[in-house]
Amino acid sequence: MSSHSTQDVDLGLLAGSDIEFRAETLYFIVLDRFASGKPGKPRKDDPLFDPQQKDWGKYWGGDIQGLIDKLDYLKSFGISSVWTTPLFEQVESLSLSDKPQAALHGYWTRDFKRINARWLNDPSETRLFTRDDTVFDRLLEEMHSKGMKYVLDIVCNHSSPATEKGKGKLYDDGELIADFDNDVDHWYHHYGETQDWDDEWQVQNCELSGLATFNENNILYRNYIKEAIKLWVKKGIDGIRIDTVKHMPLWFWQEFNADMAALNPSLFRFGEWIHSHPENEESVRFANNGSMSLLDFGFSAAVRECLGNGNPEGFGLVQNIFDCDGNYVSATELVIFFENHDMPRLQSLGASNEMLHLALALTMTSRGIPCLYYGCEQYLHNDTDYGNDPYNRPMMEHFEMNEATRLIGILAEERRENQAIQWGGQWPKWVDADTYIYLRRYRESRCLVVVHKGEPRDLEVENIEMPEGEHRCIVTGQTIQVIEEKAKIHLVGNDTLVFPVRGERIRGKSIVRIQINGAPTLPGDRLAVIGDCEELGRWDLRDCVELECINSNTWFGELVFDASAGVAVGYKYVIFSAENEFTPRREMRVVRRRLVLPEGHAKWRDRWEE
Repeated sequence: MSSHSTQDVDLGLLAGSDIEFRAETLYFIVLDRFASGKPGKPRKDDPLFDPQQKDWGKYWGGDIQGLIDKLDYLKSFGISSVWTTPLFEQVESLSLSDKPQAALHGYWTRDFKRINARWLNDPSETRLFTRDDTVFDRLLEEMHSKGMKYVLDIVCNHSSPATEKGKGKLYDDGELIADFDNDVDHWYHHYGETQDWDDEWQVQNCELSGLATFNENNILYRNYIKEAIKLWVKKGIDGIRIDTVKHMPLWFWQEFNADMAALNPSLFRFGEWIHSHPENEESVRFANNGSMSLLDFGFSAAVRECLGNGNPEGFGLVQNIFDCDGNYVSATELVIFFENHDMPRLQSLGASNEMLHLALALTMTSRGIPCLYYGCEQYLHNDTDYGNDPYNRPMMEHFEMNEATRLIGILAEERRENQAIQWGGQWPKWVDADTYIYLRRYRESRCLVVVHKGEPRDLEVENIEMPEGEHRCIVTGQTIQVIEEKAKIHLVGNDTLVFPVRGERIRGKSIVRIQINGAPTLPGDRLAVIGDCEELGRWDLRDCVELECINSNTWFGELVFDASAGVAVGYKYVIFSAENEFTPRREMRVVRRRLVLPEGHAKWRDRWEE
């Protein structure tokens, strides 16, 4: 990642710049279980390491060098961003729980300003921020040279559980600054474990699984955690995934993310609100006001029910999630997935390889940012104890090309190149238990997707919104003919068909990706931007710039600025009613004024105001 001068960062913030991640394909790795690049490093008498890889609660040897060695493998099937479990220095002891475990997952931090020596080639590299020649520096250099992005997993809610060495001992680059058992400066909450998960106060202040829970009201803690994460951002990471966000108050995340964005507005941020759902008001409120995106657990649960558990409602469950997209201010920026390190893998639920392929196709082409769990492309799963934790974290065994990697690679490339998949709405064309057909649409770009898990069948789909003529599937080579907005589609068992149309990209000196929520539009209405500059029509409605309807709550588009690049412009939104387009409805508010970047891209986000 290129560095930003203070002037650049201030300008980017004033212009509303933030990261665009919707073209990415994200790959989540439990680092200890992915690949070992230095299998022979000294581990004499190490009680937390199992070289036989039989004790699931101990380290098995994956490290950063192993990830570096496999970057070409990941890139070969379209992975563009890698998220790893946390890299921070961990407690070096087993938990005192019923199942003693080492901190191989990375969520029991001892020192946020040091890197875990187990991930390194040389233990002397743990003081990461005093040098620039560590294996982590090489990882970032290698990834960026390949056009890939790195996402660091962080946890701000807690440090560590009780071990034989104590509980919640926290260090600042090696210096002890807090101790749960001797908490003289009140760095921690001391309210015991959460008893009522419906009580928001308990969820945010009591302990999760016996973990020492930070007191976010303490400015000493807030300054420490923000200072520590900023060091990683300055190193050059491209994003952060934030653990357990529901366990800290919204105001903390607003403050935290404001500080991160001020340092680097191009830092992508997304959080884990466990079991978030579009009909859960608390998680939706957080997604809309937390200054970060969220992992889409609603999508995950629907896909798992449809393709893993064989729920008779089938693909209707998936469409039910998308029907609620209007609850979010930016549903297309949610991070979508179908399995992770906290749940059994899809194939441990009984899904066949073919069902896994359908899950991959859905995830790679649906609205949102796709995230794949390491090894899914190699059909990796261990079904001991039904695949529950820790058996959902097996060691990666194979790194070879197969049907899953072929499918991911094809769809990852299409996502990179097709703006309909990145930004467009998701419009259902056929939904039943066994077959799901949907269209992604943005300007002239299209992507028609068919996923089918039943017996062979033939369908005639109407109002298909694809250009007239022949279209070829990029997965199977099958063709369809679109005639008068209709197409006949032949489906075999467990079928994936993807028919793309790539439109021309908008080009200009400075481009603003603009989004508005909450406009009181009805089906058939049009929404546009007008303003005081040449590019926005100089308040002449005949020269306004129309936006695209993404869902019931969101309109999106691109504004091109050439003459007005580098200056501030004023603008408002206007609705043209389908019933009476000659009486437009303008926002009844003062004119917005935003700075246009001299060149490049920015993102403006607004809410309709009367």
